[in-house]
Order: sequence, then structure tokens, then C-alpha cells
Amino acid sequence: MTSQEIQAQYDAFKQLGLKLDMSRGKPAPEQLDLSSALLQQLDGFTAADGTDTRNYGIASGLPEARALFASLLDVPAGQVVVDGNASLALMHDAIVFCLLYGITGHAPWSRQQPVTFLCPVPGYDRHFSICESLGIKMISVPLSDDGPDMGLVEKLVAGDASIKGMWCVPKYSNPSGAIYSAEVVQRLAAMKTAAPDFLLLWDDAYRLHHLSEQKHTTINVLEACERAGNPDRAIVFASTSKITLAGAGLAALASSAANIAWWQRKTSVRTIGPDKINQLRHVRFLKDRANVEALMERHRQLLKPKFDAVLAQFDAYLGGIDGVTWTRPHGGYFIDLVTPPGCAKRTIALAKELGITLTSAGAAFPYGNDVEDRHIRIAPSFPSLDEISQAAKGIALALRVAIAG
Repeated sequence: MTSQEIQAQYDAFKQLGLKLDMSRGKPAPEQLDLSSALLQQLDGFTAADGTDTRNYGIASGLPEARALFASLLDVPAGQVVVDGNASLALMHDAIVFCLLYGITGHAPWSRQQPVTFLCPVPGYDRHFSICESLGIKMISVPLSDDGPDMGLVEKLVAGDASIKGMWCVPKYSNPSGAIYSAEVVQRLAAMKTAAPDFLLLWDDAYRLHHLSEQKHTTINVLEACERAGNPDRAIVFASTSKITLAGAGLAALASSAANIAWWQRKTSVRTIGPDKINQLRHVRFLKDRANVEALMERHRQLLKPKFDAVLAQFDAYLGGIDGVTWTRPHGGYFIDLVTPPGCAKRTIALAKELGITLTSAGAAFPYGNDVEDRHIRIAPSFPSLDEISQAAKGIALALRVAIAG
């Protein structure tokens, strides 16, 4: 198509009057409906050990809730804490505790300024927001399909004691869909670091969120760290936010026995116990890993057609255009659309004129700085199938107009 034909299609599309917010990867109402029965689970308030869940106590979570997450994360239940509804809050607390108190046996990070984190990119904007809000310097590291550039990572952590942590989304990474290879995980676990208190912040948000029939796996990072002689290096975070109810789920962390003891000591001053009623109803609804996996298959059946619709429109309108690529994820919630240099911001602005709100350009990079202005995060989950197909066409047309100048 000529640039005039593309412009004409774009102008015609504008007349549709769409109003779609695709700025976040939210579950659609139909996905939330899959867990409606969760709200009818409580015919009593007594946990398996006799705890009255209406009262104070059990700061590390109900034993049956810890056991459920242990089965999902393949770790011993004693190395799991279930607390609150948002894993992002647990990540924030973990870093604040490290800054104020220091991680297991080490001095507070706040006494060791500056503090630096490695950030694989493109990555999750809320990770970067935590660091920026707490004054933690960020260094971008390129992320490929099988994980971060390990040659660069190993060089950086070996030579700079200010590097205290690294963000990792090991499977179906946000937004690229990257899956860390066994070699990458093993190298992360074993690498020499100048900082003895270096941490892997392991955000396993999409562990069970498959889009293909193949259920991809990653190796167990806690076991890899133990084998490498660095048992306290990783803290794993997870939640049911995109399994049950996004605003009323359960969050958990898993780590070494020493780190769990450290977490329990530090959190004992901020809570007398989590929402155990929510934990109890989740355990009664989800029951076990097999039941969770069956529920996630129902999520997959709702999500996959939406991803397929986006990919079909991109194939039709963007296929073969120089400098334009997009990911074809096997799981997770996002597609990373990569434009020619200098086109992402303009494309997002043009999409906004069509009534399509996208995540800000640069959000997938620390400080919002995508130097080449190339990456656009596409979140297909929330709109209806017809809406997402329309929106993908509109985004493609916006990009074509942006490229045409």
C-alpha cells in the first residue's frame, strides 16, 4: 500500500470512535469470572490446624496456603511465606528491608551507597519504579529470547560492589516473553559477585501462564543457588493475581531457610498476621496444583485467541516492513512490538488519536529511556476478541503512518 492509502485507512479508522485502554496487562472480566466461586468458599473459618482465621496470628501464612504455593513453586513449604495480595508489595518490602537492615548477616545497603541494580531490558516498568523511588541506580542489560546477556552481567557484577541486585522475570518475561535457559539460570546462580550480599529478585509472575500447548519450564533457581554455594542469593516472588482475582489474590515469596527467617524477623514489626480468610478461601477453591493447572488451561483458552488476533493483524499490515518485528510469546501477557528507530513515541501518539491507549513509550526501560525509541508493549488480555483485533489493526496503521513520516 502507498503512504496515501495507509493515511486514508488511518483516517477512516479514526471515525470508528474506539475507546480502549491497553496500558496494563489486566485479566478480562471473563477470566475473573472463572474464579467467581472463590467468593462462596467459606462455610467455616477454621484452618486445618484449628486456627480461627478471623483472628490475629500466623504471620507467615496458613500452613495449607504455604503448602499450596510450595507445590506451585517446587520448594519446601518451610521456605515459603504467604502474605498480602500483591507480589509487587513483597518485592518493595524486601528491598526496603535490605536498605534499612541488610540482608541475612550483612550491613544495610543504605550504609553502602551507591546501590545499583541490573535491569534486563525490555523489562517490567514497576520494577524500575521501585528502584527509582528508593534512589537505587539502574543499569540496563540486553535481554534475548533465552535470558539476559550473561557475559555483560558477569563482567558487571564481578567488578562493581555497588551492584546489589538484579531483576529477573525468568519465564514469559514482561514484555518480550523471554524464557531463561538452564545455562542462564545456572550462571546467575554461580557467578562471582563483588558484593557478597548480591540478590536475584526472581519475579516468577507468569510461571503457569502458558499460551501454547507446550508448558515451558525453567530450572529451580533456589536449587541452582544452593548447588553453586550461594544458597541465599535468590528470593522468588509469585502471586495468584492473574490466576484468581487480580485485586484480591494471594502473594508469596520463597527463598533459603536463612532468608525466610530474616523475612519473618523483619515483618514481625509491621504485621500481626495477613488476611487468613482470603488464604483459606483460596486454598479451598484452588485445592492443589492439578486444579490450578486446570484453571490456567481455561485462562489459556480465553487468552490465546486474542494473542492470535494481534499476530494476524501485525502479519497482515506490518509483515515485511524494514525494522519492524514483534514477539510471538509462548506465555505471559504481552507482545513486544519493535519499530524502526525513533517511531515508538509517534506510533503511541497516533494510536491515542484512534482511541487506543497504550503503555508509554520507554516504559520497558529504566527511567523510561528507550534510547532508540523502538519498543511498544502490547497487552491483548483485557479487551474483547473483536476489540483487540480492531485495536491491533489500528496500532499497525498508526505505525505505518509514523514510518511514512
